Amino acid sequence: MKAVHLREKTEADLRELEKSLARDVFRNRLKNFTNQLDDTSSAKKAKRELARVLTILAERRTRSSAEGSTGEGTGTAGVGGGNKGKASQS
Repeated sequence: MKAVHLREKTEADLRELEKSLARDVFRNRLKNFTNQLDDTSSAKKAKRELARVLTILAERRTRSSAEGSTGEGTGTAGVGGGNKGKASQS
């Protein structure tokens, strides 16, 4: 299914589709491991479809959190020094 069609679905529908696709990915991997999978491209297609659904859900999550912000900056800019885990460059 194309991403355009997935964006038209509700979040509940996408969650159900995510569960279904995750099961399909698992089944395809298991069948491939036991040499019972005839069409090995179906595993790759299912993984891509699952990734599309997860991407759209993540986009909606970030969009809803961005709309919920107060508009007073990003909220975390400059907090913590911004140089965690990096070596000093002096």
